[in-house]
Amino acid sequence: HVQLVESGGGSVQAGGSLRLSCTASGYTVSSYCMGWFRQAQGKVREGVAAIDSDGTASYADSVKGRFTIWKDNAKNTLYLEMNSLKPEDTAMYYCAATPVAPGPACVFSRPTRFYNHWGQGTQVTVS
Repeated sequence: HVQLVESGGGSVQAGGSLRLSCTASGYTVSSYCMGWFRQAQGKVREGVAAIDSDGTASYADSVKGRFTIWKDNAKNTLYLEMNSLKPEDTAMYYCAATPVAPGPACVFSRPTRFYNHWGQGTQVTVS
């Protein structure tokens, strides 16, 4: 049974930083395509970053240079380091995973239906 549990959200002032974690069970993060999505109130869930099983990452233009996605295979955990946060980054953040071979299929712009497994979300508020 695959389970994803996010943590690390919170409230921060503009310009601040947060690190989100997504701990996986039931599979190994090293073998899956994983992504971070966010959904602001009243808006569609959007992809923020993705990383494939080989460690190749991609980012939405809105977060490029500010956010970093990476995996700690030993801890079976996915991370999203968020720096220089802006009020427009305020949203519920979700991690997602799907068993896809490394390559161009695993990019941040994949729609939500591309992913098989989702976490419950963690709220990020930037003021």
